[in-house]
Amino acid sequence: MPTDRRRVTLKDVAARAGVSPMTASYAFTRPARVASATRERVRRAADELGYRPDAVGRALKSGRTHQIGVVFSEHLAYAFDDPQAAQFLAGVAEVCVEEGRGLTFIPTRGDAADADRVLSAAVDGFVLWTTAEDDPVLAAVAGDPRPAVIQGGPPRRGIACVTQDDYRAALAIASQGLRDGRTPVVISFPLDRDREHLVTTGAGLPPHAPFPVTDARLRGYRAAVEQAGLSWTSTPVAVVARNTQQDGLDAARELAPLLTPDALVIAMSDELALGAHQALHETHPEAAYLGWDASPAGRRLGITSVTNPLRDQGRRCARLALDPGRPPDDQEIPWSVTS
Repeated sequence: MPTDRRRVTLKDVAARAGVSPMTASYAFTRPARVASATRERVRRAADELGYRPDAVGRALKSGRTHQIGVVFSEHLAYAFDDPQAAQFLAGVAEVCVEEGRGLTFIPTRGDAADADRVLSAAVDGFVLWTTAEDDPVLAAVAGDPRPAVIQGGPPRRGIACVTQDDYRAALAIASQGLRDGRTPVVISFPLDRDREHLVTTGAGLPPHAPFPVTDARLRGYRAAVEQAGLSWTSTPVAVVARNTQQDGLDAARELAPLLTPDALVIAMSDELALGAHQALHETHPEAAYLGWDASPAGRRLGITSVTNPLRDQGRRCARLALDPGRPPDDQEIPWSVTS
């Protein structure tokens, strides 16, 4: 009988049960290979001795942790505060439950240690939330042998991508909103990892944004504005630091002096559109709003939006991360404009 001064080992359990250490190990790791009576004897001995299997040791031996690592380029709290990010995580979590896997959050801070922090995580595969093209985590994960999937891009060799055709969707929703001859303003996601707040016009935007979602949607909005015979270079644009209703509200208040009574507020998410509506519904009651994500709150206000089933995208990402074959083809999600 072991003393209380040292940790109970598998050998102690095997001795108590009257079996070999290998048989005792199989009782926990490969129960189908052990007779039920023997398996029960081993487990009873473990309970009597207070033994618990060493999950870390088992992971080292098998080379698998049975964990999926989720990497957010946003502040980690965003995963819980943003309704759409929460839907995405719910999809990942559903697959983890179905497959008996754990879920590990890997925070990033935008510093030089991010890549090492991600690669040192004890996980079997990675699911990444959309990030910028120059994020060093991308190169690190792409060079790692573990499966990796990213939602929204950017596309990178060695990382599967689950995304929408954001350019065509942005073109479609903006074109629909401009049919009534309204005057557009845009509330945009961040342009790069610096996340600088900015109020400018189309002329003041860089030719390319490192965030692929931001870049594709801005290009789509620009094409719609120019096809409507309007000037993109003079279209007011507010760039927010975060995708929150508060950021949308603040941006709309800054844009308010530039708005015509029939303004069309083109926001890159329902959250931003909801914030803009809160800021402008009294001063600009005739304004119309476009969003993205087709959220329940947006639908209640009649905001025209783009469907973006992030729960399904989370499920797809998790399934691909569990596939050691790492399918090379990107997974494009269908979309539609709804109001």
